[in-house]
Amino acid sequence: MAETQQTAAICSPAPLEKSSWLEFSTLSGIPGLVAGVDEVGRGALFGPVVAAAAILPDDALPKLMAAKIKDSKKLSSQRRTQLAEEICRLAVDWKIGFASTAEIDEINILQATLLAMKRAVLKLKVQPALCLVDGNQSIKDLLVPQQTIVKGDERSLAIAAASIVAKVWRDDLIMRLALKYPVYNLECNKGYGSQQHLLALQQYGPSPLHRKSFRPCKIKILDS
Repeated sequence: MAETQQTAAICSPAPLEKSSWLEFSTLSGIPGLVAGVDEVGRGALFGPVVAAAAILPDDALPKLMAAKIKDSKKLSSQRRTQLAEEICRLAVDWKIGFASTAEIDEINILQATLLAMKRAVLKLKVQPALCLVDGNQSIKDLLVPQQTIVKGDERSLAIAAASIVAKVWRDDLIMRLALKYPVYNLECNKGYGSQQHLLALQQYGPSPLHRKSFRPCKIKILDS
């Protein structure tokens, strides 16, 4: 498909040292704004899968590189929050999209992830010339040209930025939901299958926001 084979660049306004980030290497020569798109929460047992789309201006790239931006999973919670605030301040545009637990159970987690990504891109008020999508799956029925990049959050600044924004947004949501569902220790596990979370599922059963199609949530409550 021609759209998924396109490449694009965000040209730096000043000379930069050699970098492994794609924005400074193989993505070069095609003008236009580029959106990084990434998701978080795909492997969680609880809550929505969340995606972010972020468009960064040229002058933000060296700033974020100097700030040592990286894959959101490799950052501390405090550092992610700081970087997310900086990314949102510098971005030309950024938006969040998500797919609910009901949608995950209905269409499966892969399709729900792509739907969350599509929703994030469609919410952008500034239309990018190209979307860099983390992973190896293209977003279906997206009119904007796109390129998939495996391990994109380690290779593209725009994707890494989207990853951080999505992670912080989802974590904040789960922290609020933890107050409503205290037995699952969500404030610590963020909806993922920690030992305490799995034990709580066995004891209390799944909540309305657990992913019933995920095997750990298909359990019977233990007799008291």
